[in-house]
Amino acid sequence: MNAIEASWRGWSGLTLLLLPLSGIFCLVSAIRRLFFRVGLLSSVSLEVPVIVVGNITVGGTGKTPLVIWLAKKLQQWGYKPGIVTRGYGGGSDRWPCEVNQNTSAKQVGDEAVLLKRRSGCPVYAGPDRPAAARQLLTDHQCDLIISDDGLQHYALARDLEIVVIDGERWFGNGLCLPAGPLRERRGRLAEAGLVIVNGASKGCEYRMHLKATDAVALDHRGESKALIQFKNDRMHAIAGIGYPDRFFNMLEGLGLKLERHPFPDHHAFTPDDLKPFSSQTVLMTEKDAVKCELFAQPSHWYVPVVADVDNGFEEALMTLTKRLKDGQKTA
Repeated sequence: MNAIEASWRGWSGLTLLLLPLSGIFCLVSAIRRLFFRVGLLSSVSLEVPVIVVGNITVGGTGKTPLVIWLAKKLQQWGYKPGIVTRGYGGGSDRWPCEVNQNTSAKQVGDEAVLLKRRSGCPVYAGPDRPAAARQLLTDHQCDLIISDDGLQHYALARDLEIVVIDGERWFGNGLCLPAGPLRERRGRLAEAGLVIVNGASKGCEYRMHLKATDAVALDHRGESKALIQFKNDRMHAIAGIGYPDRFFNMLEGLGLKLERHPFPDHHAFTPDDLKPFSSQTVLMTEKDAVKCELFAQPSHWYVPVVADVDNGFEEALMTLTKRLKDGQKTA
């Protein structure tokens, strides 16, 4: 965590120094959105409904597990969803790029690879979301598009917005970037179809929690092990995600003894990063694991997490998706 991110927890001299820039950021963000709403900037509408999952703060809020849950739930209900994502951290020479089982994180980023492996539906990555969505619909018979982390990508019109809030950090000091963590002002939440809080115990209508029970070996031997079996071990925990402490806190909440090793979000892991732990027990996030598989050791494990979502949220989602199916706008 750098000095600016640390200052987002409250107010400091650095906050005051950055406050004028936050005012400019908020103004530009509001004007940009207004231009899309009045048609000065154009949004692309698709022939199928679009559900956007995003947030109004920077850093990890639990969007990826929720997108995976959403894709699986929609398939259970008889839909054929496809996912479009930015492909952040990827260096593909061709966008949009279809993500398959052989696509690497170097090509399309860690999130795109994880979404493909876990969602069971087509995934396309690319900075131009309308182009990615159109290519997906050309190549696959999908009847609904999920836009991962697409709340501020207004070039793709949407029919339903789902906003995820971090129930541990909430909105920090409540300021926009760079003096605070907000991408948009808090009033933006009132315009979303559904708002769900990750990790909160009260004070919100819809809640979710991230759950983990097992660790899986990175070296492709297929072995899984209950996390409680690591309880008597001293181990290293690695996380290169938006909010590493959430991963560490979850493991420690299960009674595990950890030495924490946070890395920057979307860190491009190399063998040198894991070399100090070559013979020691390592637990890492599944998102990081997709970048470490080729040089993992038998003592290295990843921890899959799943979103545990309120029944009330599921019921509200079902109602709104039925409206979409009937051609009624919700956003």
